[in-house]
Amino acid sequence: MLYYLFDYLEETYNWAGASLFQFLSFRAGLAVILSLIISMLFGGRIIRWLQRQQIGETVRDLGLQGQKEKEGTPTMGGIIILLAIIIPCLLTAQLHNIYILLLLIATSWMGSIGFLDDYIKVFRKNKKGLSGKFKILGQIGLGLIIALTMLYSEDVVVQMDYARAMAANYDIVKTISTEAGQIAWVKTTLTNVPFLKNGEFDYAVVLSFFSENYMQLAWVVFVPFVIIVVTAVSNAANLTDGIDGLATGVSAIIGAVLGILAYVSGNVIAADYLNILYLPGAGEILVFAACFLGACIGFLWYNSHPAQVFMGDTGSLSLGSIIAAMAILIRKEFLIPILCGIFVAENLSVMLQVSYFKYTRKKYGEGRRIFLMSPLHHHFQKKGMHESKIVTRFWIVGILLAVLSLISLKVR
Repeated sequence: MLYYLFDYLEETYNWAGASLFQFLSFRAGLAVILSLIISMLFGGRIIRWLQRQQIGETVRDLGLQGQKEKEGTPTMGGIIILLAIIIPCLLTAQLHNIYILLLLIATSWMGSIGFLDDYIKVFRKNKKGLSGKFKILGQIGLGLIIALTMLYSEDVVVQMDYARAMAANYDIVKTISTEAGQIAWVKTTLTNVPFLKNGEFDYAVVLSFFSENYMQLAWVVFVPFVIIVVTAVSNAANLTDGIDGLATGVSAIIGAVLGILAYVSGNVIAADYLNILYLPGAGEILVFAACFLGACIGFLWYNSHPAQVFMGDTGSLSLGSIIAAMAILIRKEFLIPILCGIFVAENLSVMLQVSYFKYTRKKYGEGRRIFLMSPLHHHFQKKGMHESKIVTRFWIVGILLAVLSLISLKVR
């Protein structure tokens, strides 16, 4: 909203300084500041309201150090994160931008599902919360929205050489004449692949062996893949939210990297230099990523050990779905196993633990375990490591993975 207000003031009154809002860097910086202020200003009030409503966490005894101290800590603190993302975004971003609209939908969509899950657990006293199948349906619905918009909206395009677009038979939305020749904006399911020279992959190619019209059937591969990514990352973030500050800090690191990747993907000079797909309009995601970063850091003010509030599914499901949506929209989803390596490790630890337990119970008559406890962070707690040290070390690994993700732009 501020973007449009200052744009009007500049055009109508030539107001000095109003042009600052045309710069992504300025609006991103302002977004971080606003997110932090909202988190810290309203976070304490929301926590006190949650305490008055007796919305406290019921902790199941798992034999973990310091676990009982968490009993009664307010949950549903994800409301703070949602407010600190949505409000600054509405104020600083271009609201007509399709990427911003999709990310706001992702935030509200999974935030609502997470809120409903927390509501059932807290107010209905049902520890199981929202049925798992309804969560999956919500994640599938979000994946469909993102995938179909990318496939059919003429605002989601890739810029490339006109001759290449014609040769590949891409659907051309518009052409631009430049000194270097004609440029085309095309509809395509192309994406970037890290660590490969000219690393591009088209989902449609998977079907090239089965049909001559494989370009028109790209959705058969693309839509299910997007749904899987959204579901997997959202659930992985939920599993990671097990000790104070872990999911929040890791998400902040990932959000910062995705903001940088969005900026270079939406900048024609940077994209050309780095030899990645240029996505017109995608640079605006930097502003949203700044809101996301500010919200996560601001929430850490209250969520760091010892936590004054837990985010609950309201926050964790939202964080995961936002990260997945940003990665898919900037066509860097193949970086997720590296960038979101902490989430992947947490998810895999649960899958391996459950699978091995079932296998050994069937084979030997008793279930055996790989880890002392899953998800992975609980394994280290069982080994006697303090949760603050676990969180700090996971953050350090997250930073290493973030740097590796960024240098993948040059290492090919």
